[in-house]
Amino acid sequence: MNNRAEVRDFLTSRRAKISPERAGIPSAGQRRVPGLRRSEVAALAGMSVEYYAKLERGSLAGVSAGVLDAIARALQLDDAERAHLLRLAREADGTNAILRPRRRQKQWEARASLQWTLDAITTAPAIIANGRLDLIATNHLGRAMHCDLYADPTSLPNFARFTFLDSAARRFYPHWDQSADMTVANLRTAAGKDPHDKGLQDLVGELSTRSDDFRRRWGAHNVRIHGTGVKRFHHHVVGDLTLAYESLDLRAEPDLTLTIYAAEPGSPTEDALRLLASWAASPESTPYPS
Repeated sequence: MNNRAEVRDFLTSRRAKISPERAGIPSAGQRRVPGLRRSEVAALAGMSVEYYAKLERGSLAGVSAGVLDAIARALQLDDAERAHLLRLAREADGTNAILRPRRRQKQWEARASLQWTLDAITTAPAIIANGRLDLIATNHLGRAMHCDLYADPTSLPNFARFTFLDSAARRFYPHWDQSADMTVANLRTAAGKDPHDKGLQDLVGELSTRSDDFRRRWGAHNVRIHGTGVKRFHHHVVGDLTLAYESLDLRAEPDLTLTIYAAEPGSPTEDALRLLASWAASPESTPYPS
């Protein structure tokens, strides 16, 4: 992924999202571009138009933290966008390399103690995924909940491929558009952390070729912090699930994320999870890898 192009497209897309009214700038005359003009961003950031235009063209190497902060304030970047801008700047001057996750063997397997920890979570689905959104380890309920992802036993389950290439995703995610947006934003964030991840590059290339929905979202350059929230699912056996989730970075595996889903006590979803656990333990359940 070309750093200069990534910087240009990211800053341009952020500028297009800020209206003059939102920035507190009087809007006069007809505008040829959506959002703010470069001159307006430069004024808000306290720098010359020429200098800001140079930065927006992709020249972030050697830019100070103060300048990056001024741009972030002018463009009203959220925490995820600020972190992404900083990573792009570090990539431009080469200092991002030391922060990249170490390369892993292709067939990563959860060590025994990590799998024991997952299996100790008995009343909630728990899963581990990497930055490419490969589903690489689960507990019993996590496997049952995501059994659709294991439809092809010859390939590693991947949330992005499932979301955009598998028709079952439209049923599993009742709010598919929102889930699709989040999926791509997570991948874009991962690309900022390690733009030289060939596996991620191959995945983005595959999905861009095979899915117009993915390609359009990828071009939006949205990023996000996947930390906490509520998601809704529709499981083909137990029906609707409304689950809160907490995502935790694993200290011993810094490029992996543990996500635990929990139902509100006394809710229909809590009953559905009990039914899901019963179904997963029955001979009639759809086989999936352990």
